[in-house]
Amino acid sequence: MKPPLPPSTSSALRKTRPSPYFYTFLTFTVFVLILYCEDLLSVFDRNELVPIKPIPETGKEKETKSTSQLPFVIGEPEETGKKKEAKSTSKLPFVIGETEEGCDIFSGRWVRDELTRPLYEESECPYIQPQLTCQEHGRPDKEYQKWRWQPYGCDLPRFNATLMLESLRGKRMMFVGDSLNRGQYVSMVCLLHRILPPNAKSLESSIDQSLTVFRAKDYNATIEFNWAPFLLESNSDNAIVHRVDDRMVKKGSINKHGKNWKGVDVLVFNTYLWWMTGRKMKFLKGRGSFKDEKKDIEELTTEDAYRVAMKSMLKWVRKNMDRNKTRVFFTSMSPLHIKSQEWGGKPGGNCYNETTLIEAPNYWGSENKNIMQVIAEEFGKSKYPITFLNITQLSSYRKDAHTSIYKKQWSPLTPEQLANPISYADCVHWCLPGLQDTWNELLFTKLFYPS
Repeated sequence: MKPPLPPSTSSALRKTRPSPYFYTFLTFTVFVLILYCEDLLSVFDRNELVPIKPIPETGKEKETKSTSQLPFVIGEPEETGKKKEAKSTSKLPFVIGETEEGCDIFSGRWVRDELTRPLYEESECPYIQPQLTCQEHGRPDKEYQKWRWQPYGCDLPRFNATLMLESLRGKRMMFVGDSLNRGQYVSMVCLLHRILPPNAKSLESSIDQSLTVFRAKDYNATIEFNWAPFLLESNSDNAIVHRVDDRMVKKGSINKHGKNWKGVDVLVFNTYLWWMTGRKMKFLKGRGSFKDEKKDIEELTTEDAYRVAMKSMLKWVRKNMDRNKTRVFFTSMSPLHIKSQEWGGKPGGNCYNETTLIEAPNYWGSENKNIMQVIAEEFGKSKYPITFLNITQLSSYRKDAHTSIYKKQWSPLTPEQLANPISYADCVHWCLPGLQDTWNELLFTKLFYPS
């Protein structure tokens, strides 16, 4: 018997040929690859195309500590959900360095310095208001101009006008508050204007002088002042005619002045003196007007009234300021020297004829410490970092630096006043150049070199 013949090649091929379904699947797969090739590649290459933000450490790993927390910056980052946000390790806006570790720039002493003081001459700054030009109005000495603040254990960086203006290029800095904050504003303008050519700067004010704007034209920068003695709307909001016997503030009215603060990059707030009436503060409730004969009034103690203002300011800041681009400062209360007995002087005296400093390191005048406590409590709750310029203690030593009688008098003095200069000496405001230039040196330090 012949052995069976092997199957033919064509027969073998026919038996191993793939199913028509295989070709259909293969064709479909190739079509999908061609059609969606770019999208698939983008999926697999996503990490190269989209930057990935660092993921906050969680679990048992130690939470990253903020490097931007300052001794006088009070407030924690907002919390989202049940987990606290990882604290930012990025620098605060405008920061270019830091103060020596452990240095409290608000704790120190005054040292006489005839080499670097004053930082400018009164006659060199045409922007100083006549209420502050003590030399022009007959002050016989210049000793008050020759003191420099020296922190314990470190030095303040030298004020650099060029650095300030370069950092404010295309930006706005605004001082908000009463006449004491206006003095600090004028000081800042005097410190900056000297490096600008005459045709590269200007100063403009609104008709009621509630808003003043200094322009550094080549830098497209503005240094501004907004008159808002209570920060909230009040019956003292006219910067020219604001002396009223019965001061009154309107609740929930922060936006009255707040509309001027929007878009500002560096805000410097101050409010204190106008709250010190010795009486309860009246708050106008509802939509009424200060001019209404019948008003819905609520009376609050000074501390409670001040707390309302702080809460309103902090709420406005949280809603309107970008912590990644802007900075907010709050200047503490400016001390008065209206009772010479407080520093061991003769009864009935004040700052008139005072040309020396108070040397007692723990001296504290009549400033309301409860107000400082309100500030600490409310700022401690803030979710936006506020830099606190604690100028009260260092300024309290300077009974020599007030304008006293050496200023423009807006009303003719009576024979009785002329016979007793103590009766009309201004022991609230400060001569320029002088103490408030130091406030701006401290502001400069906290803006660029926080610890």
